[in-house]
Amino acid sequence: MVKKTLIGFGLLMAVLSACQTVSQDPVTRGDVYFHALGCMQCHQIGDQGGTWGPNLTFIGFRKSPEWLTLWLKSPHSWNQKTVMPNFHLSQDELTSLVAYLSAQKGQAWTDAERPWNKPGLTALERGHILFNKAGCVACHGQDGRGGYPNNNVVGGQIPGLTQVSLGYSRKELIRKITNGVPQPAPADPNKPLPMIFMPSWGKVLSQSEISDVADYLLSLGPKPSSSADSF
Repeated sequence: MVKKTLIGFGLLMAVLSACQTVSQDPVTRGDVYFHALGCMQCHQIGDQGGTWGPNLTFIGFRKSPEWLTLWLKSPHSWNQKTVMPNFHLSQDELTSLVAYLSAQKGQAWTDAERPWNKPGLTALERGHILFNKAGCVACHGQDGRGGYPNNNVVGGQIPGLTQVSLGYSRKELIRKITNGVPQPAPADPNKPLPMIFMPSWGKVLSQSEISDVADYLLSLGPKPSSSADSF
């Protein structure tokens, strides 16, 4: 117990010491906290970090600061099944981490470094990697099976994508991913609006990348009875 206490105290002192040496810019401070608190043991930004949790390279593009604040304050209040621990962050840690994560909009990779752009991959392989690495999996679930929560939406969950081939042609799906999905209508108009909705991925992904994602999603479920439109 004493040893664990000393380790925890040492980590805290390292964080405080590191933060004292950086500017007051919250993004810079958030970067320090992100590394010092061990977030990279589970999460990647660019090619650095672990793969246990969702990749956060595009987290600032796909999640709002308001949602990030709520999540970091109490992950289990949003998703009771999450394995993300509650770090009981101080206000400075919380504010700085939200600023740092909100700034992550894909710039950690150049186009050539994006893992789905490695030579020799098929379109389906690229789409699968992109679905996971760009963070689609964090909302739509492993292999598009869904199950992740959203507030004040019918059913309380973000839709799964395993049946998307029955509702969309390839052309329609590409358009939907490119343009994004407006904020869902609230299930209860007297409660706060839903906090999660799909952004316009055409702002950060090329049409070729979006086409690969569409091909991957269409491969997840049953084939439509009629031939899909070509793009």
